[in-house]
Amino acid sequence: MTGPTRHTASLHLDEVRDKAGFLDRCARDLGFPEWFGHNWDALADCLHDLSWWGPQGEGFVLRVHGWEAFRTAAPEAAATAAEVLTEATEHWAGRGTPLTVHYE
Repeated sequence: MTGPTRHTASLHLDEVRDKAGFLDRCARDLGFPEWFGHNWDALADCLHDLSWWGPQGEGFVLRVHGWEAFRTAAPEAAATAAEVLTEATEHWAGRGTPLTVHYE
């Protein structure tokens, strides 16, 4: 008998060099709902309401591939993205359901 699992998703930032590319890749790789507005507030909204990912089980894991190249190419966008991701992890921690972000 298996228990609840953690939902795992991967965000691939290969060749992403700006905010628009980052948000587009989030929408595609993470399967954001159609209402995603392609801005930082909409990103935060999606990450604070992960019901569209399905049952939360024991939490969520987000693997971000190519982070260093993105951060080098778009330092301001990467800093804002990191802030949004950090706020989302804090949001879920406060609800007892972890969201773990791995920058790879």
